Parts: sequence; structure tokens; C-alpha cells
Amino acid sequence: MLTLDFSAAGPPFARLLAIGAHSDDIEIGCGGTLLRLVDAFPTLEVYWLVLSAHGVRLEEARASAAAMLQAVSHQVAVHSFTDGFLPYEGAAVKRRFEALKAEFQPDLILTHYGRDAHQDHRLISELTWNTFRDHLILEFEIPKYDGDLGTPNLFVRLDERHARAKVAHLAEHFRSQAGRRWFSPDVFLGLMRLRGMECNAASSYAEAFYCRKAVL
Repeated sequence: MLTLDFSAAGPPFARLLAIGAHSDDIEIGCGGTLLRLVDAFPTLEVYWLVLSAHGVRLEEARASAAAMLQAVSHQVAVHSFTDGFLPYEGAAVKRRFEALKAEFQPDLILTHYGRDAHQDHRLISELTWNTFRDHLILEFEIPKYDGDLGTPNLFVRLDERHARAKVAHLAEHFRSQAGRRWFSPDVFLGLMRLRGMECNAASSYAEAFYCRKAVL
């Protein structure tokens, strides 16, 4: 297995952009990876963008981002585009992406998987790629009813403490979702356990991404 080890040489990037369509997408898709990076690299700068959050979900999104990123320099932007209708508000969402590009130049972008079954997720992935065309982009996965999990090709091995901290963070900061059957510690830990098996992680846990293009 090919491994890129940056642990001894300092951060391989200084600025990270995390993009989620909805208030808990970033935490579900790459929360463990972010916890690992925040722990490892206190000089990291993070821009956190959520496109669709309203009412209590908006409050949860802001509180969650603030808690996860408290140890590093960060900016958080939460917008209120209509959940489920992002493709029909595409022009306005695209303008927000262009404004962000002028404001923040990331070294690494974490965004939605381009073949995700949710229309909002697909649009965010598409706009990420056509806005940030010369950047390293990793696409995260979101488990859901649609059964659209695929075959990712890039893995971030997680310590068990980061995997469990991710699950605890989701439970603490997104209590509005607690009644949903898919919003379960077993689901989140189970997927990280499966991806950990696939990349032979010593801790047994990992998060997985899709990398379309990378330059070494």
C-alpha cells in the first residue's frame, strides 16, 4: 500500500477549506480527519463553509464548527439556501463560491463526493471543481438511505480516540437529528471501521475520500 507520511515534516499544507451542503455534512464526512489535523497542526488555517442551514440547524452548525476548530485559526460561514433545492439556486450558490475564491486560497479542499445521490451534495462537488481548478480536492462520503457508498481511493487512518471523538461530537452538537435512525453512533463508527479494514489501519478506524487528481 502506498503511503504519504507527513507526520515528521510539519504540515504539508497551511490552509484548508471544508465545504458542506448541510449543517452536519462536514462533521459526518470528514470530522475525524479534521480532528486529527487540528491536533497535529496548530498553525493550520481553516475556512468552514455550510450552504444550507436554518433555525436550530444553523445554530448547531456554528456551534459545532467553533468547537471543532477552537484550537486553530478559522473562519466559519453558514448560509441559508433552501435544503434540497440547491441545484435550483445554483447561480446564487456559484456566486458565493466565486466570492470565497477571491477571499481564501486553500491548499486542500474537503468537499462532497461527485456521485453522491443527494442533489445538493452533487452540486456542491461540481461547483467546488469548477471554481477551484488548480487545487487538491478530496471528496468525502455521507452514509444515507440511498445506498450510494462507492469505492474510495484515498484513506486517512484515525486513532481510535479521534474516531470516537467524532461520534461524540456529532451526538453533542446535532441533537436535532437524534431521532433519525441513520444518525447513529453505530453507523458512523461502522463506516470508519469498514474503511479502517480496507486500508489496514492499526487502530481499525479510518475515513475515506475520492481523489480525482493529485500532483506529487
